[in-house]
Parts: sequence; C-alpha cells; structure tokens
Amino acid sequence: MNAAVLATITLVVFALGYRFYSAFLSRRIFELADDEPVPSREFEDGVDFVPTRKSVLWGHHYTSIAGAAPIVGPALAVIWGWLPALVWVTVGTVFMGAVHDFAALVISLRNRGSSIGEIAGDVISPRVRALFLLVISILIWIVLAVFAFIIGTLFKANPGAIFPINVQIVVALGLGWLVYRRGVPILVPSLVGFAFLIAAVFYGNDFAAAFPAVAEISVIGWVWILLLYSFVASVLPVWLLLQPRDYLNAHQLVTALVLLFAGLLVLRPEVQAPMLRMNPEGAPPMIPFLFITIACGAISGFHGLVASGTTSKQVACMSDARPIGYGGMLGEGALGLLAVLASTAGFASGAEWHSHYASWSAASGLGPKLDAFVTGGGVFVAALGLPLETAKTFIAVMVIAFAATSLDTGARIQRLVIAELAENYGVRALTNRYAAGAVGIAAALLLAVTQAGGTGGLILWPLFGTTNQLVAGVTLLVVSIWLKRRGRPVVYTAAPMVFVAAATLVAMTGEVFGYFTKELWLLAGVGTVILACDVWILLEGLRLLFGHDGPSAETQAA
Repeated sequence: MNAAVLATITLVVFALGYRFYSAFLSRRIFELADDEPVPSREFEDGVDFVPTRKSVLWGHHYTSIAGAAPIVGPALAVIWGWLPALVWVTVGTVFMGAVHDFAALVISLRNRGSSIGEIAGDVISPRVRALFLLVISILIWIVLAVFAFIIGTLFKANPGAIFPINVQIVVALGLGWLVYRRGVPILVPSLVGFAFLIAAVFYGNDFAAAFPAVAEISVIGWVWILLLYSFVASVLPVWLLLQPRDYLNAHQLVTALVLLFAGLLVLRPEVQAPMLRMNPEGAPPMIPFLFITIACGAISGFHGLVASGTTSKQVACMSDARPIGYGGMLGEGALGLLAVLASTAGFASGAEWHSHYASWSAASGLGPKLDAFVTGGGVFVAALGLPLETAKTFIAVMVIAFAATSLDTGARIQRLVIAELAENYGVRALTNRYAAGAVGIAAALLLAVTQAGGTGGLILWPLFGTTNQLVAGVTLLVVSIWLKRRGRPVVYTAAPMVFVAAATLVAMTGEVFGYFTKELWLLAGVGTVILACDVWILLEGLRLLFGHDGPSAETQAA
C-alpha cells in the first residue's frame, strides 16, 4: 500500500469532518454565538485571562496539545499493523477527540473559564470535584516529569537541536514585548522570528561543535534546567512567553507538517509494515490496548485540561471555539497520521521494519519509538532535497518543540489545579501563583530524580495512557450531563464517552492486576487510587446521565 494514498484519504476525511460535523456541533448542539460574553474579557487580568486573536490562540492551543505522546503512541501501536492504527487515528480524531476538545473548551467558556475538574464539581458533586482534580494532578505530575526527561534525552541524542530551541525562547520574549507593549502587529515580527528559527536549525550542529560543554550536559542536568524553566514559564504573564512561543511554534510545526506531507507525496513510499499483525511477541491484546496506546493521536484527556485550563481564558469570541477546539485536534490527528506513516513507510525494507518491531519489548522503549519517527520523518523531508542529517535535526527540533510547549502548558495547568484545590480546602498560601507553581514543579522534579538519570517519571509512565483516557471519558461524561440539563442531544458526546470509558476501564483493571502480580507496588498503588477515583466518578455521573435528572429552570437559564 502506498503511504501517500493513505495520507490523502485521511486528510480528506479530516477536512469533511471539520466542514460538516464540527459545523453541526457548533450550530445544533452547543449553539455558539459571536455576541456571547467570554471569560477573557469579563475577567481580564493580564496574566491568565487575556483576550487573544484566533490565529495566535490556535497556535498556542495546537502546540500545547501536540506533545510527544501523539508521536510515541502511534510509533508503538503500528506493531499490530498499519490498518488498526490508521483507522483509530482517523475515526477517533473526527468523532471522538475533536468532539472532546471542542466540548471541553465550550463548557469552560460558559463556566467562567473554570477547569474541567472544577466544572465536574458543579455538574456532578463537590466530592467528584476533589476526586477528579486529584486524578488530573497525578496525570500532569507524570507528564511534567516524563516530558522533561524526553526533551533531555532528545537534547543528548541530538545536540544540534539545543541552539534552535533556545533561540526560540529569546525570539518569543521579544515578540511578546513588541506585540503587547509596543502595539506592533504580530504577523511581520513573527515571520522574521520564524526565519531566525529556521536559520538556527542549519547552525544547530555548528553550535554544538563550538560549545561542547553544552552538548555534554547530562540528561538529569537537562531535567533540572527544563523544570526550573517551566516554573518561570508557568508564572509569567501568558502574553510574555507562552503565547508568542506557541505562535512561533505553530509556524514551525505547521511548516514541518507541510514538508513531511510534501516529502511523502514526492517519495511515495510503500508501507513496509503488514496490514494486520494480531500476535506480536510480548504484546498485550490489540483490543482494548490499541485505544490506550494511541491516546493523544485520537483522543486525549490532557487536551481537555489544556482547553479548559489555559485556552478558555484567552478566547476572544465564542465562535472561535470551533476552529481552535475542533480544528486544533485535527492538527493533532495529522501529527498522529504522520507518526503512523513514518513508522511504517520510513523503513528501507520490510525486513528492517520487522527487525525494529520484532517484539513489544524491542519497540516499546522511549528511544526506539522516537527514533522510528525522527528517522522516518527525516527520510520524508530529505526527499525534498535537504541533506538527511539536516532533515533529521529539523524533525528532532519539531519533536522537542512539541514536547516543550506541552511542558510549559502542563506546568501552568498544574499551578491552576493546585490553586483550585487550595481554594476548595481553605489553604490560602497555595492560592498564590508562585507558591502553587513551585509545589507543582517540585513534585515533578522529586519524581524525576528518584531514579538515576532523571528517569523517575518513567516508573509511573505506564499509567499515563490509561489515566489520560480515563480523564477523557470523565470529561465527556461531564459535558453530556451539562448538555442533558439544557435539553440538548447527548448522544454525540455520550457515545464516545461510553466507548472510551469501557475500553480504558478494562485495560486499566488488567494493568493494575498485573502490577500486583509482578509486585510493582508503586504502580499498583497509584493505579489503584486512580482506578478507584474514576469508578466512583463514573458511577455518580452515569446515575445522573441515565437517571431522571432532567433540565432544570436554573441550569437551562445558564
């Protein structure tokens, strides 16, 4: 099968989904209107609540949700063959993931910009608020520790990426100052800044050679640097670093996606993986683990946290929620699609693919998954005439940029979650953004350094996929109850909720049982807490959704 044909078919489905399905949801289900009040204008504070142009906010949202997970998930899931992975990325993105992200953004906009955890307390019960915020905090705790390690690992393996990433931070600070303090229109300076970033990619390897001390920083050293940087990013006004950096990243990442697809069309490689491979050595059952392994490339609870945690506080017009929420997830699906194709058509031969994916243990490490994407993606871009090593550096910079923006946004969300918990329980000291941010980063750093080389987060990483999908299921449950109370159809959110929740509960129950059997006590303990919280939340929520808790005058007026 030709990879270019598969890419074209999938992109056409994405375009149709946006044109028709998202328009239907916007008009008939959520009833968006341009003149609705939005939190960014009602509560503007210059730090978190900042009205932002649609194009700029799309860049922030897209690059925040598009971390390393939509790359590493598909790069492992193709072990079951290219067809299951491609179908799940396509169908999951259009009918589940994009609906989830769009819905989470809308209900946050209509609830004062509150996080989905806070809204769960209003929609279901205060007890659910505490349980859900606990699960969310654990999820982000793992993300911060692991993404810092991932970026550190990529810096160590690709020292040519260090210079471009740091140039990006400096340019972003300058862009934020020019736009928000000097009133300069953003387009021209952002394009100039983007040109600097592209130039920096070509000088990345020269910089690494000229400053060997920087290239020799250990992975644990990078973990410390990155988490300390994340603390600073989480407490700075959103317009100074987070917004302009993500806007620049959007230029870079969209360019990378275009180059990857263009290279794919020029090269027109054949897929080297089998269509279906039911029993890879050591792999768990494809059903339900396919839907857990490919999380962010199809549907992800983390996206709902971004949508309700940071994005909703910056939306300037209610109708912007459609291109940002639904459209942003289509961009994520495009990345998942490329990860599938790079990991199946980026190999020189079927024998090379089978060697890489000989067993679950051989393919499931962080290094093999990232290497499959960077190598395969580099082959696609090199087809346009770039030297292969430069192309691979460009892809590595793209991966790091994705992961870094998720790290920044995750740190800010964790700060907000800690502040919400502190406010609910009367711990006034932690409602301060500096204190809440410091606690969140300190916890992630402590987790990371519990193992040599900063690998501590990897201890809990096996819980990420299932926890992430459980959060997505609960988010869709909260949205469904919210819609029901307003007398609107719930099938479009309830159906994906039932599917995701059922698949994930089965997978996580099996995982936790396996951890106890193998005496992996930390994984077993944390997994049990997460599973118990989720079951409790689902039971309370499903009782409301399928019971007689119909629309009330008070909620319909909201």
